[in-house]
Amino acid sequence: MIKVDHIYKTFGEKTVLDDVSCTFETGKVNLIIGQSGMGKTVLMKCTVGLFEVDKGAVYFDGRNFSEMNFKERKPIRQEIGMVFQGGALFDSLTVEQNVMFPLNMFTHMSQEEKLDRVNFCLQRVNLVNSNKLFPSEISGGMKKRVAIARAISMNPKYLFCDEPNSGLDPKTSIVIDNLIMEITQEFGTTTVVNTHDMNSLTEMGEKIVFIYKGKNYWEGTFEELEMSDNPELIDFVYASKIMKSMRKH
Repeated sequence: MIKVDHIYKTFGEKTVLDDVSCTFETGKVNLIIGQSGMGKTVLMKCTVGLFEVDKGAVYFDGRNFSEMNFKERKPIRQEIGMVFQGGALFDSLTVEQNVMFPLNMFTHMSQEEKLDRVNFCLQRVNLVNSNKLFPSEISGGMKKRVAIARAISMNPKYLFCDEPNSGLDPKTSIVIDNLIMEITQEFGTTTVVNTHDMNSLTEMGEKIVFIYKGKNYWEGTFEELEMSDNPELIDFVYASKIMKSMRKH
């Protein structure tokens, strides 16, 4: 479990996270939802240490990540897999080389062992025989699957996905959602997904944290969300459904 404990984050005079506390549960897909500019991505980046919190702490299974120095954080960083928005693949590297990159950085595995791991991860995301292709030669959905393969190459305890469906068509988005759910269940990871995609909310939201104006305005399960009377949460979900209905017509 990951525990976020009363964290604050400011940039200049702007407070982006204001006393946010929440938990992300092991073996579940935990969603961070909310409108753009409300602090979702900053919360995720503070949780993984890409941003330092101004106050408060983040705990990974009881370990205070926030008070650790760079060297002390290394073991936890090796337990984290990250899927960045857009995939963030290295254009000059092949699919195989992209997935192998963390293994080269953080392990002492032999080349044969690394290749076996790469092939396992590519098979897991249904990208067999794509090893020698470059990012420019594959579709947006395939790039996201390569990014997921790279993120799970180290067999992480914690998997973070920042807007994994950004720029994808609805059908491909469902494929990515299902893949994230399957990997979470298969490996028992603590998975955290930052999204404003309502399909993701309904398809894989086992635990949900709603961020509004830099605060945790609501937290619970999808079943509890459907019964919630939180006005900001209702406005966000209802507006999204209205927009979706308008697109259909």
